[in-house]
Amino acid sequence: MTELPTYAAADIRAAEFPPGVDSFNYRSLIPGFEGTAWEPAFTKIALLVWIAAAIAILFFLLSYRNPQLVPTKRQWMAESVYGLARDNIARDIIGHQGVRFAPYLASLFVFILLLNIWGIFPFAQISPNSHIAFPIVLAISSWLVYVAVGIRKHGFFGYIKASCWVGGAPLWVQPILVPIEFVSNLVLRPVTLAVRLFANMFAGHMILLVFTLGGVALLNAESIFIKPVALLSWAMAILMTFFELGILILQAYVFTLLTATYLQSSLADDH
Repeated sequence: MTELPTYAAADIRAAEFPPGVDSFNYRSLIPGFEGTAWEPAFTKIALLVWIAAAIAILFFLLSYRNPQLVPTKRQWMAESVYGLARDNIARDIIGHQGVRFAPYLASLFVFILLLNIWGIFPFAQISPNSHIAFPIVLAISSWLVYVAVGIRKHGFFGYIKASCWVGGAPLWVQPILVPIEFVSNLVLRPVTLAVRLFANMFAGHMILLVFTLGGVALLNAESIFIKPVALLSWAMAILMTFFELGILILQAYVFTLLTATYLQSSLADDH
């Protein structure tokens, strides 16, 4: 028997029901890049990231290209998003110094929100944040920002001391507390940022997948009494889509809020 080409075998595996682990391995969208070093740059997930970045950039550029005293709907939306990041996150969490971080926080919120929305958008139906690589990049970006801010404020050794030394604690306890504080403040923060975002988006994607494909499986069941249950499964998929909409907005807000909290800790004079 003639062995199927690799790409043909992948297509057959992807067509199997229910889908297996191979369904998470997206092939290149452009023929000829399969199996090459360029393949990851042209996958569906990569395309969704580039589209989200383009939408975020164009949204702010077009909204503020010709600002009006009485804002248009688009300008009002952009000002509302920026106002949320400036007033409700930057100023409330960081204080008067937080205004200078508002552009980064607003951009971070919008970009994460757009990435998350792909999870319920027709034909996309998966958030790039369901793949751990993208939350890791976002978490490292925030980590670099608040570490750089802390070093600029306190100096390198001053920032390390401020992050690790627990003021007011007895000297004999410091050898125990310093390693804990070092790992907690400088190592675990980006990890928890990335894992929290990834876990929520991945779980939401799997829940929607279970109810949607569960309806297909029930509809194709041999028993006529089981087929109507497919409607209940699809109704749950629709209900969970609205629930997931709230979750994806909340996760974008939480990620931005925690970034502001870490910035505030980097600027604080005391531990």
